[in-house]
Amino acid sequence: MIARLWRGRAADTVNADAYVRHFAGSVATELKDLAGHRGAWLLRRKVDGGTEFIALTLWESRQAIEAFTGPDISKSVVEPRARAVLQSFDDFASHYDVAFRS
Repeated sequence: MIARLWRGRAADTVNADAYVRHFAGSVATELKDLAGHRGAWLLRRKVDGGTEFIALTLWESRQAIEAFTGPDISKSVVEPRARAVLQSFDDFASHYDVAFRS
């Protein structure tokens, strides 16, 4: 299993709440329908007056991730609705082999 991590930041609570709604209503819904997708979490914390997010998704294989990202799995996928409410975000995602799961 592969964990995919991506980071974004919203400047204020209104935009942070909008991003959570977008992630839950659009991103997670689309991911759920992809073969090989094994779950999604959106982590949120207050940092320096803004809100930082880490999106963590789990995948069966690199090929499953490619169904979401295209051939370059290191590139982030940030839809226009997300871009509109995020102050900044990584243009890449990091991937880790899941070494242990309980």
